[in-house]
Amino acid sequence: MLEALKKEVCEANLALVRHGLVILTWGNVSAIDRQSGLVVIKPSGVSYDNMSAEDMVVVDLEGNVVEGSLRPSSDTPTHLEIYKSFEGVGAVVHTHSTYATAWSQACRSIPNLGTTHSDTFHHAIPCTGEMTKEQIERAYEKETGVVIAESFRTINPMHTPAVLVAHHGPFAWGESAKKAVENAVILEEVARMASITLALNPTVEMNEDLVEKHYNRKHGANAYYGQIKK
Repeated sequence: MLEALKKEVCEANLALVRHGLVILTWGNVSAIDRQSGLVVIKPSGVSYDNMSAEDMVVVDLEGNVVEGSLRPSSDTPTHLEIYKSFEGVGAVVHTHSTYATAWSQACRSIPNLGTTHSDTFHHAIPCTGEMTKEQIERAYEKETGVVIAESFRTINPMHTPAVLVAHHGPFAWGESAKKAVENAVILEEVARMASITLALNPTVEMNEDLVEKHYNRKHGANAYYGQIKK
């Protein structure tokens, strides 16, 4: 079942290690087959050293295991809430990468300070509000997804495909597992750049015209970055 998607998800999880975004078992990637409504996700606590496509777990959008002998990631309910809330999302990545997690722990959104940020993330990468005691005790992982969705009430999640969960860490997403990993890599780098930039100049602000120029030359209706697809 969903063998190609399992391979894609496994390869994306291993890519997190290659990019230095995870250590030990601190991260996960999932992808959804929108036609069937089934999600493939990394198993919980399994070492990346021994992971294979056969280890991936298939769940439905309610979190029920459809196929797989291992337990799905403990963050599965968060991934599912993202899929339910953002219909354009095809894959989700969660890491505890150093700089993005530092911003999460500081409960600060990452402002758009330059063209590197603008090329991928249209606006500031939001940090969620803090979860209530009731949310934490009721269904922590599911409610994590709820506060993520709440952070995008006025933001297009496909234009700014990442979020910082307060006191926790970053989530990123994309149309595919490969794209979601790419966005997670860029998220960590812009978090690092923002940390250095604000240390050098705490009052710097980005030119909004430059933001729009750089975002739209890659993602706008008249985008011209890269090669023309034939």
